[in-house]
Amino acid sequence: MPSMVRRELFLSGAAAALTACVRPNTDRGAFDLLDTGLDEIIAGLHSGRWTSRGLARWYLDRIDSIDRRGPRLNSVLTLHPDVLRQAEALDLELKAKGPRSPLHGVPVLLKDNIDTFDMPTTAGSLALEKWTPPKDAFIAARLRQAGALILGKTNLSEWANFRSTRSSSGWSGAGGQTLNPHATDRSPSGSSSGSAAAVAACLCAAAVGTETDGSIVSPASACGIVGVKPTLGVLSRSGIVPIAHSQDTAGPMARTVRDAAILFDALAAPDPADPASASFPSPFRAAQSLDPRALRGARLGIARKFFARNQPVNRFLDAQAAVLRKSGAEVVDEADLPSHGKFGDAEYEVLLYEFKADLNAYLSRLPAGAPARSIGQLIAFNEKNRDREMPFFGQEILVQALEKGPLTEKKYLDARAQCLQWTRPEGIDAVLAKYQLDAIVAPTNGPAWLIDWVNGDYDTGGCSSPAAIAGYPHITVPAGLHEGLPIGLSFFGAAFSEPRLFALAYSYEQATRARRKPALQPGGASPSTRA
Repeated sequence: MPSMVRRELFLSGAAAALTACVRPNTDRGAFDLLDTGLDEIIAGLHSGRWTSRGLARWYLDRIDSIDRRGPRLNSVLTLHPDVLRQAEALDLELKAKGPRSPLHGVPVLLKDNIDTFDMPTTAGSLALEKWTPPKDAFIAARLRQAGALILGKTNLSEWANFRSTRSSSGWSGAGGQTLNPHATDRSPSGSSSGSAAAVAACLCAAAVGTETDGSIVSPASACGIVGVKPTLGVLSRSGIVPIAHSQDTAGPMARTVRDAAILFDALAAPDPADPASASFPSPFRAAQSLDPRALRGARLGIARKFFARNQPVNRFLDAQAAVLRKSGAEVVDEADLPSHGKFGDAEYEVLLYEFKADLNAYLSRLPAGAPARSIGQLIAFNEKNRDREMPFFGQEILVQALEKGPLTEKKYLDARAQCLQWTRPEGIDAVLAKYQLDAIVAPTNGPAWLIDWVNGDYDTGGCSSPAAIAGYPHITVPAGLHEGLPIGLSFFGAAFSEPRLFALAYSYEQATRARRKPALQPGGASPSTRA
């Protein structure tokens, strides 16, 4: 398709110098990072076992062989053209001064709706393919300050999957279709599709995604990794292409809970430019909260209604509930939200209003003469470039958002008030208080569906909306395979309960060791390919 050709030409040109020097890897000897956690990577860097440049070369070689060739996952949209020189500088600094943080020299990827001053930020749209922001997003700056090495940017569902009701998750005009590494004929889900697929396929040490409703936890579940959607404001929203300020947040995506906690700790900090950060409590350290015994005595509520009509997933949930009980947790079955199923229409109304206001504000920053400096101009650009931007699905959500009025309208204010009422006092808070729970548990979503550019995504169910709308934290952990496809188990709870959720998720992960290596071929993974 035209977008795939464009992406291939871009990577071939901008990264030619990189791919020419990634084979063979002779820097500090050969090594294999497929089963290596962040703890071991960090220890290896600090001890001199390997270098940041050596790690970068290993990941670049794997990106070249798997993402651009081989199964062509299409998860990485842009590679940093100067990444090897930056890695060398970090190596010299580490040797001379010691590490800036645990992430010093660690190669990570960012979703391509997170601003970077030295790479384009496209949100997957050809309208932004030449847009390089003047400064980093707050969280990108945090990573650089920590000494992390930003390898590049990942593909995503265009405009974070808020363009069409018939979209194919993981497809963008700028990057084409991202594939699921566990079954390359199936969807990686979205919108943080590239970040999830890249982490699962070990194309980076860890990655950053973003979520408005499900865009971290759903692809994490579908691709068999850990995803963390924090409390609103714990991670800054500044410099991220928006959908809705009342729900948007960035979050870590990693192969293990510990890896996600290490990345979370580097990202979490108050941002004076983000009003939501005003409620950020004293900094907590997720990595210090991890406890393999955290499930002992914990009270967990099973939210059944999310998959009430899906018997295979319910049987899968029964097996996970048994694991939780065996690990010492008190499990309350059918701890469903009293408002279950009420908030979908109100949420959509809020998202349309905020999308118009927030995206217009973001696009207005683009220079004069840019293809799109407003939603109206974006719609016109897509129509003019229909063959490249809309070969499979349209832009009806953009059109609906354009028709909305200002955020002072009663219709918006009432919808937002309903969302908060139904997901907080009549939702998560009500269930936690009624059963005295530490967290609510459910399957994150069903197994990945087949990629279908004719009909779009197929809904296999999901539990992301209550925590997303409430602005509360949500963590998904690999729970194993169903018919060869990953399913995650979700833990969500009250605002700022991240330390407790990390502890519970880690304890469950240690009890199950359920993550599997991806098959990197069509049709799902073999249950024997244990990670």
